[in-house]
Amino acid sequence: MRLYLLALNPTDSVTEGFLPAAAELGLDVTVLTDQPDAHRRSYPEIEVLECDVRDFRAVITRVSTHHAPDAVFTNSDHLQTQAALAADWFGLPGKDWRAALRCKDKAEMRRRLAAAGVDTVWSAELTEPVAPADAPYPCVLKPREGVASEDVVRVDGPEELVAQAKEILNRRPGAVLVVEEYLPGDLFTLETLGDGRVRHVLGGFHTELSPPPYFIEERLTFVPAHPEPVVAQVLRQLDALGVGFGACHTEFVVHEGRARIIEVNYRAIGDQCDLLLARLLEIPLFEHILRTHLGEPLPADLGARRDGAARLEYPCADRAGTLVGAPAAADLDVDGVHLTYRPLRAVGERHELYRTNRDYLGVLRATGTDQPAVDRAVADFLAERRWEIQP
Repeated sequence: MRLYLLALNPTDSVTEGFLPAAAELGLDVTVLTDQPDAHRRSYPEIEVLECDVRDFRAVITRVSTHHAPDAVFTNSDHLQTQAALAADWFGLPGKDWRAALRCKDKAEMRRRLAAAGVDTVWSAELTEPVAPADAPYPCVLKPREGVASEDVVRVDGPEELVAQAKEILNRRPGAVLVVEEYLPGDLFTLETLGDGRVRHVLGGFHTELSPPPYFIEERLTFVPAHPEPVVAQVLRQLDALGVGFGACHTEFVVHEGRARIIEVNYRAIGDQCDLLLARLLEIPLFEHILRTHLGEPLPADLGARRDGAARLEYPCADRAGTLVGAPAAADLDVDGVHLTYRPLRAVGERHELYRTNRDYLGVLRATGTDQPAVDRAVADFLAERRWEIQP
């Protein structure tokens, strides 16, 4: 059976998750990408074809002139609509392309939720640096199709809104921005997996952010089960968006018992959280995701382990400069806690300060069965190591 995997940059999810899962399922994989050299270096044993994957027409043509497909899949935020359209074209299982577009387009997501009567958030689209007369402050400014907190900033007044919008549009010529009311509350995620018939809630994370005005995710702690009323509210909003097939990563805030979606990433959670989730729950997560795109139903019970505790920590650069010292990759077992550390920036590399997850120097994944023990192991690991940046 032939799996077409659409990709931009090589990612840990693909390298350590989906490609091993495809091999386990006996699938022949063809990667379609606009960066073929990078992918061939990352996995030389996999067939890689160059393609303008941001254009669904190019994807359809490339597949049509190659081997017949059994599944078209992507875990990229930027390619969900294209993959859904291509799967539909070939009569294959996949996400509703309309739902994929609603999730990607943050302004359309707000309109859909408001029209369905499940949540109304003040929101406006900007193509030039202006401050809407009725904008509530504080508010949040972000790219309409953005991801990973890139160019997401809190603004407290009209002058600041105009200045920030001008700066972002200078970096992103032709982009459309969204400005929306700031939603207070604690930030969480909900991780779901469905086949269009059943939907499993895998748990979620409590996310801790950098200080305002930016929104860098610095730490995530696993939440085995959110309160049932909270889950029900989030699922009702996902239903309004048409989300229910394959993996979905939803970010939401809870304030005074009310759950409100911040954004929906219609794919598996990234930044190595998916790798942690598969280990923690002890389920073949990536195989399950691929099976849904092959048209196979999910089991009524995934058999997920429910006594796990976990945390992810992302050491971040706090200044621009060259990384001159940093710990190497490590796998350790300490007092019943398994620690996995992976560098994300090589020693000797110079970077600006981005104020996004591009500032991550590495990622530390910790799993166990006791949250205090997990937290202690993480704190000790970080305290014993140094990341040194020189101007």
